[in-house]
Amino acid sequence: MTRVRAQASILHLDLDAFFAAVEQRDKPSLRGKPVVVGGVGGRGVVSTASYEARVYGVRSAMSTREARARCPHAAFLSGRFDAYRAASTAVMGLLRSCSPLVEPLSLDEAFVDLERADLPDLEVPTVTAFAEDLRTRVQEVTDGLTASVGVASSKFLAKIASELRKPDGLTVITPGTEISLLHPMRVSVIPGVGPATVERLRRIGVGTVAELAAISQEELVRIVGKAQGASLHQLARAEDDRAVVPDRETKSVSVESTYEHDLTDRRQMEAILGRQAAEVARRMKGSGLSGRTVSLKVRLYDFTTLSRSSTLPAPTEEAATIARLARALLADLDTSGGVRLLGVGVSGLADWVQEDLFADEPDAGPVPPEEQDQAETDEGPEPEQSGSRAAPTLWAPGMDVVHAEQGRGWVWGSGRGVVTVRFETADTPPGPVRSFRADDPDLSRWRPPAEEEPEGQ
Repeated sequence: MTRVRAQASILHLDLDAFFAAVEQRDKPSLRGKPVVVGGVGGRGVVSTASYEARVYGVRSAMSTREARARCPHAAFLSGRFDAYRAASTAVMGLLRSCSPLVEPLSLDEAFVDLERADLPDLEVPTVTAFAEDLRTRVQEVTDGLTASVGVASSKFLAKIASELRKPDGLTVITPGTEISLLHPMRVSVIPGVGPATVERLRRIGVGTVAELAAISQEELVRIVGKAQGASLHQLARAEDDRAVVPDRETKSVSVESTYEHDLTDRRQMEAILGRQAAEVARRMKGSGLSGRTVSLKVRLYDFTTLSRSSTLPAPTEEAATIARLARALLADLDTSGGVRLLGVGVSGLADWVQEDLFADEPDAGPVPPEEQDQAETDEGPEPEQSGSRAAPTLWAPGMDVVHAEQGRGWVWGSGRGVVTVRFETADTPPGPVRSFRADDPDLSRWRPPAEEEPEGQ
């Protein structure tokens, strides 16, 4: 029998509309307005939508085309991964100062084991006060971002609890009340119950968790398979004894994206893999590493997770090679039912590189680093053509820039040889909008001081 903890001692923290919230924090003119982060081109998809955009039906994994139709007045931004990573690092550092057992799930989400926190006890009033204080401290270390928090006796229930009062809410599930809270909910609240499984269960008259709990494990195994049947049988009874597992030593470099709604377009998936491969290659080159084994991770609509890999005769750090192998691995999988997660990784790391085996393959394409780790599936705006062989700056919407006279701002939009900038920062009032030639020598990309190369390098 799977057992759960007797006390509410697992905390789940989820930063609210994370990417969009960071953009609103750093761009005063967007506060309180619809913001959509993700692919901005014709084949892009939404990574994150602010709550103001969600009112119009915009959601993650929706095509950018549909999002623009639903909310044409929203700000559509390509994203700034460095800014998101900095905010995430601050939050994860805060969590680790509270407990040595922190399990990040993504940039904006983590579990914390409160049994290892410095608390006088684990009674509900104590953990509630701790969680409230933690939410306040998150706002402090991120300059205003909010988080929704759930605390319960298991990972499964803590994650459910954090969803109950979004955004900027807190729910603590009192031990002993798990079943009464869980059973009235729809079966789709359980991890692993995607649209296909919901339909299978509906056909046998199961729509709520209580109805699912009434089905024998043998019957569930017959309906959804052995592994998922056993898992559903336990979770429907609020049985989850999984431990909070902290970070382990990194033995590979990988990027993955999770989608709230299933992806079915193979071209979109291939484009995602190309961008993920570019980010993996960028990180490896930055660390002076290469790797021999390229891996693909796919989580299907029903939460079945598939992993495939291919090993090269010699290490590579080239995005084109990584993308080529990842797409070849994807081609062998049946994804017609929908995909919730895609990821690319490289392992078998080495500190040397041999001439790329696929040097004649086309490059994965110029992708700004800040566009990585997102639900980005288009190839981005085309760089403007010029007589020079050097590629011009790609002025991506939302990018941080600085002008020699006007100061700091961000790209409002670009095209036809013109880039439009709104001059403002997180610490200023909403600023003016100005347009410049795309090749204006006084305009350049701005990076945080920590990212700048030391003098003499």
